[in-house]
Amino acid sequence: MFVVSSPPFSAFPLRLNKGRMRILKDGKPSKKVYGVTNCHVLCKDPTVTYEHKGGAAKNHVRVSGMRRFQRGLNEIRQRIADHTILAELWARRIAKLEANAVQNARKIQQTQTELDKERGSIAELETLYGEVTKYWSDIKSHRNIGHVQYAPAITVDEHCTRYTLDWATFLAAETKVKDHFEGNVVDLGSKYSPQELMRMFYPVHGGPTTFKFPDERKLRIVGCATEEDLANPNEFDSEGRRCLIVGKDGNTTDLTIGRYVGLVSFTRNPVGIESMELGICNSGIKTVENFSDKGDSGSLVWHMKNGKAYMVGQLHSGSNRGGWTNNHISYCTPAWYLLTKIKEKYKYADFYRTTWSA
Repeated sequence: MFVVSSPPFSAFPLRLNKGRMRILKDGKPSKKVYGVTNCHVLCKDPTVTYEHKGGAAKNHVRVSGMRRFQRGLNEIRQRIADHTILAELWARRIAKLEANAVQNARKIQQTQTELDKERGSIAELETLYGEVTKYWSDIKSHRNIGHVQYAPAITVDEHCTRYTLDWATFLAAETKVKDHFEGNVVDLGSKYSPQELMRMFYPVHGGPTTFKFPDERKLRIVGCATEEDLANPNEFDSEGRRCLIVGKDGNTTDLTIGRYVGLVSFTRNPVGIESMELGICNSGIKTVENFSDKGDSGSLVWHMKNGKAYMVGQLHSGSNRGGWTNNHISYCTPAWYLLTKIKEKYKYADFYRTTWSA
């Protein structure tokens, strides 16, 4: 059986670093790297525990299904078209300015710089399009990134926290992933400019700001929000309500910003038991944008603290309350709780390793 997971950025990686703890496996430090996502993402029947053992057939995990892959190609083509429009605009402007070249020499030079930027972007995107179609098009031979290793059945902790556990691991294929492995990094992409993200993370004007836009748009996760952090959020939204401003990068909605507002009840789970979840509301800044949608399951939700990014939770579902977009709420399992449970299975898991090797 084959399964299709969300892209790598919708699953957060963990590093099994037994060598660092002076614990050996088969006499050697472990070199295994796993990805973590939802059980219901990787398994047809999330009510049954699955674990791959020995020489059993593998349930392969693939990056992007056909629709998501085609969407990615279409996005590249659209970006090329956008840059082409601007390039043509700058070219026409240069032609007009050249009618009086001496007087407009400086403007011509400035406009030529803009034209060169657009042409450079077009060339880079066309190269990317060619590489993606050449090396990633075949879903069977190109897009296998590992296989499902362990997927415990979805449960609710009825007798204590009432949190939902919906997680699974896949063993990353070293030949496919190692050369590009950077650890727990969120690609902020180009959906929002640095200025827009700053405004979204700090909606209260005049308040302290610690967010530093990362080099190459790669935001590294350095830790995990504690139970106390979540119980006492110390940020405020644009209307002065206490919250944590959070982000996530998902398969369907890409990068979105929302507000963690506290624990909420949730009953729409496969085991039919009322549970408690982290409730993530839309940011309210872009009222037509939901924090998540179908296909975003497994995404890591994070927030900024003292200029650094910390895990908040793992997204597993969402719903509209009352049918209005601005009433949408996303549900997450607290990261501090999830990591504790993962370590019950993988005792020496390291969630913050930045290199493949120990």
